[in-house]
Amino acid sequence: MTTSTPRRPSRLDPEIAARLKRSADGLLPAIAQQYDTKEVLMLGWMDDEALHRTLTTGRCTYWSRSRQEYWVKGDTSGHYQWVKSVALDCDADTLLVQVDQVGAACHTGARTCFDADVLLKDDGDSGPAATDQ
Repeated sequence: MTTSTPRRPSRLDPEIAARLKRSADGLLPAIAQQYDTKEVLMLGWMDDEALHRTLTTGRCTYWSRSRQEYWVKGDTSGHYQWVKSVALDCDADTLLVQVDQVGAACHTGARTCFDADVLLKDDGDSGPAATDQ
């Protein structure tokens, strides 16, 4: 991550903007998490203006890297993300957006973007430490 300046004009508070460590293309990963269950829903990308809109409207706004435009979660799908809190991680390079998700978070229609392809799952057995005895 770098501290590159934003590429698009933004109304984000300059004090917040000065803290952000953006990627070379001016973006920050934004993890959306269900506020009450802590379920991780999706990962999107925000630039300074998307963060400003998210903070001021109470709805998640992302930057679409493929379409090169802003999109507000739910405007076309009806699957809204109502913002409950926004936090910057300790390195200032990732956002955690706690939301109240209405409907599916994933563009596939799944509840989360992380339901379909689980690479490892601990089933609660004694775990690797028990086999090292």
